[in-house]
Amino acid sequence: MHPGIHAANNPDKAAYIMANSGRVISYGELNDASNQGAQLFRSLGLGLGDNIAIYMENNAAFLQICWAAHRAGLYYTCISSYLTAEEVDFIVGHCQAKVFITSQAKAEVAAELVDMMPNAKTRLMVGEAIAGYQSYDDAIAAQPHGPIADEYEGADMLYSSGTTGRPKGIKKPITGEPLGTTNSPVDIAGTLYGVTEAAIYLSPAPLYHSAPLRFNMGILRKGGTTIVMERFDPETALALIERYQASHSQWVPTMFVRMLKLPPEARTKYDISSMKFAIHAAAPCPVEVKQQMIDWWGPVLHEYYAGTEGNGFCAINSEDWLSHRGSVGRALFGIVHILDENGGEQPTGTPGAIYFADGPVFTYHNDPERTAESRNERGWSTLGDVGYQDAEGYLYLTDRQSFMIISGGVNIYPQEIENLLVGHPKIMDVAVVGVPDAEFGEAVKAVVQPIDPSQAGPALEEEILAFSREHLSHIKCPRSVDFEAQLPRHDNGKLYKRLIKDRYWGRHDTRIV
Repeated sequence: MHPGIHAANNPDKAAYIMANSGRVISYGELNDASNQGAQLFRSLGLGLGDNIAIYMENNAAFLQICWAAHRAGLYYTCISSYLTAEEVDFIVGHCQAKVFITSQAKAEVAAELVDMMPNAKTRLMVGEAIAGYQSYDDAIAAQPHGPIADEYEGADMLYSSGTTGRPKGIKKPITGEPLGTTNSPVDIAGTLYGVTEAAIYLSPAPLYHSAPLRFNMGILRKGGTTIVMERFDPETALALIERYQASHSQWVPTMFVRMLKLPPEARTKYDISSMKFAIHAAAPCPVEVKQQMIDWWGPVLHEYYAGTEGNGFCAINSEDWLSHRGSVGRALFGIVHILDENGGEQPTGTPGAIYFADGPVFTYHNDPERTAESRNERGWSTLGDVGYQDAEGYLYLTDRQSFMIISGGVNIYPQEIENLLVGHPKIMDVAVVGVPDAEFGEAVKAVVQPIDPSQAGPALEEEILAFSREHLSHIKCPRSVDFEAQLPRHDNGKLYKRLIKDRYWGRHDTRIV
């Protein structure tokens, strides 16, 4: 299935609705716009397996562009709208995008990019175009509304930062299957979460994230309707559930926290009884937060554990979670193995590195070293997380991926920040860790060894924070700085970061609060 089929059967049905503006994009409109986009890409010489890059906020054109690329058999790389020009430039170059599409809302960063991205020969802007960009709206308006002659299944190619600091592109093969070929994520959504053409899906998160993007694309493939929030607001989300009688939704734990902190009158004001599947992932949900949500919404919470890599998938419903509190579920595809440092199988209940066997294959684009690092000698793959299984096969997470910081559902990797800060003229050594945060789960903290210990204090802290803001997107910037006379390092120079992190967490058996 795909939007073209639904447009033929029910062209006036709402494919998606932009929450703030109330603008309705029908299946007929989505089909026409994505056809014109696919025609445009072909006219620009893009063929099966070529790449485009999208750098936009949540707007009405976002999903149209994704579907245009998808039905043309292209890779589409959706880039965080919070990244700096330098960060965007790296991703666009690394994924070898031939077309770069942004929006007038991102004009400031887009202007910086005019003299960058040498391989992106075509640069388009949704809305009024600035110098160096063509109007995307004008470009597709000149194209025919009919489908291209060679429609294939495309794929997203998204980027996840790595411990070496540079983002890594997760690439799955495009095989040349005809458009409409059933794929496993859609099957899972349909069977596990009851997604049909009757589904009304509330999407409160940025579309550049893998889960919101894939769920929105899957809902539209099934013929349902999605409600796309331009920006998350806790009370507005509740109001939208009531207004549109939403049956499905997807969240990160931070959103639960913010909704739970609403005044009682706001929490009880809206009828949310239409919600049947409230799906959450991206970060482990604190046990008490999840319990409160189940108490409030009923047993409609569904959690899953998976990565953008798609090498395995665990899931758990509310009923099973209540009898296995803290679990992220059992594997639905991929076989879970818990391994010790030597690659041996850990006994039940003993933490170790989480590996998936017999799951879908992925590679990190143009990065054979990182691809190899994600596999063991048996070909099993890992996301770098640590956990254990109970006797029934339920998986529990006890640590985070290579000291990755998850703040508000956003993955932040310390190495990139450390690489920047160590270049500051007043810093001798630095470690960046995640520390407990009541709202976001974790907050970014820089632990700094200054060259001159006498300079440690508020003035240097502010200087370091300002330096970070100059060079990093705000989501990656440290929120605070602590000073140490000496950071703990092994004799071989390796930073013993666990000793630093454990000072803030106050326990050693888990990193999840």
